[in-house]
Formats: sequence, structure tokens, C-alpha cells
Amino acid sequence: MSVEAAGKAEASRFSLTNLIRQPLLVALVLIVLLLALGDMLSPGFASPQQILRLLIVAALLGIVAAGQNLVILGGREGIDLSVGGIVSLSAIIAGNVMNGADSGILPAILACVAAGALFGTFNGIGVTLLRIPPLVMTLGMLGVLQGLLVVIRQGVPSGRAAPALSEFVTRPFLLGLPGIIWLWVLIGLLMAFLLRRTVFGYRVYAIGSNEQAAFLAGMPVRLIRISLFTLSGAFAGLAGLCLIGYAGSSFANVGELYMLPSIIAVVLGGTPLSGGKGGYTGTMAGAVLLVILQSILTTINIDESGRQMIFGATLLVLMLFYGRGRAMRA
Repeated sequence: MSVEAAGKAEASRFSLTNLIRQPLLVALVLIVLLLALGDMLSPGFASPQQILRLLIVAALLGIVAAGQNLVILGGREGIDLSVGGIVSLSAIIAGNVMNGADSGILPAILACVAAGALFGTFNGIGVTLLRIPPLVMTLGMLGVLQGLLVVIRQGVPSGRAAPALSEFVTRPFLLGLPGIIWLWVLIGLLMAFLLRRTVFGYRVYAIGSNEQAAFLAGMPVRLIRISLFTLSGAFAGLAGLCLIGYAGSSFANVGELYMLPSIIAVVLGGTPLSGGKGGYTGTMAGAVLLVILQSILTTINIDESGRQMIFGATLLVLMLFYGRGRAMRA
């Protein structure tokens, strides 16, 4: 091979590597391509009304993924499999507290966020003080929550959303966008500030990159990790409240649909499961991309089991590129 040909091959490889290391850019390009594909398969798929509906669904997923993002950033192969159970429990709590009355919205918000934060704190304590691996701890908590849901519901759905909450989630609020989208934007801004402009955020990245070095530097590693799981639970609780506003009432295991997608959205946004690298902006793009993909799969009549298989395969492929965070940093 000539020197010129070798140089071109090296430049091509370098460009591809750089592209892979820009997951936010990749996600944005894929969003455009998938919208175009969806419009080809089903004319009107990329209409403003349809895009708005997709953004509402993406906002619900994005709120759950915000907490998942924090746990994963904290490293130690952190992952929260209990978010689905917390979303389901919070939806039931919200429905029963509101029961169709606007006066119950504020108590429902407090109850859902508090319940989610409580179970998240239990996860954090189990992971840090009892030294249970995050995967095992949160999977066990998911089982506890599923059993609790059966006891509470006794097989009968109950409660419904307040009209004002449903309007906030589904109706235009400002500049033609529903309140749920503005809430998601606000969460994005708060997450960016928390991670990039506060001591807490710096410590999260430090712990995720090298927990031992962070501990030796005097950082309260255990307290921060517990806080991450607490915030994950609180975000899942808030998502459960918003979800019942979208659906109108709770139904069995509604939160299970968010467990795997919330992880994929984080990894798709460029945060490796090894932690210490990434941010929430990419996760927001990942949530939008994932919802568009799910909508396309529904359009071509792929059932729920098929979609879950595709999501699982997607996570494996993403892990191949973005999951080896420590190797890439080394």
C-alpha cells in the first residue's frame, strides 16, 4: 500500500472514531433520518402535530432517564432497575390522592416525589452501606415494589388524574407546547447546572471516574452515591405523576415500559455504564431518538415483545461503542 493510500485510510479511520465519540451529534443525525424514514412509511409521521406527540412521550421517558443518568454517572457499574416499579407505584399514589380533583395535585406531587425518593434512598443504602451490587439491589427492590403494587391494587385499578394535570401534560401551554415539555426543558437546565456548575456535580464525575481516588481526596463518596439513588427515585416518582396525567388513570405495571428504555437513552446519549463521563443533554436526545424508533416499530406492526428484543439488541450495540468508558479514557 502506498504512503498516500495509507494516509487516506488512517484519516478515514480517525474521522469514524471521532464521529463515534460524538454521540450527541450521532443521535441528532439519527433523529432526522428516522423522522424521514417514518414519513416515508407513513405520510404525516413527521407532521408538527405528530412530532409534538412524540416529544410528550419523550419527555416522560426523559424524566425517568434523568435519575438513571445520575446513577450511571456515579460509576461502580451503577444502574437502577427499580425505576419501573417506582413509576408504577407513583402513578397509583397520584391517582388515589387526586381522584379527579385539581385540589389534590400538590399533595400528589409531594407524595409521589417523597415515595420515589424514599425507595431510592433504600437502594442507595443497600449499595453503599450493605455493599450489595447495584444491579442486585435495584432488581430486588423492583420485586418488592411489584409485590407492594399487588397488595395496594388488589387487582383493581383505582384513581384518576386531575383535569388540570391532564391539560398540563397534553394541551398547549406556552408557544404551542404543553407544560410537560417545558418541565422537561427546565429539568434539562437544572441537570446541566447541577453537573457542570456545582461542587456536587464535580464530585459525581470524580467518583464515577475513580472512586478510590475520590475517597482519598476526602470526598463523601457514600453520601453522594446515596444521593444519586435518592434523586433517581424522586425523578421516577415525578414521572409516574406526569404519566397518569398523560394516560388519565393508572394501569397494571405501567412503569415497566420505562426500565430498559431509560438505560438505553442514557447510553445512547454518550454516558458509558462505567460512569464518570457524559451528561444529560445527550440523554435528552437519546430519549427523543428512542421514542421515534418505537413509534416507527409500532407503525410497521412490531408487537411489544418484538420491540423489547430490538431495544435489547440496541443496548448491546451501544455498549460496543460507548459502554467501554474506562478503556476509552485510558
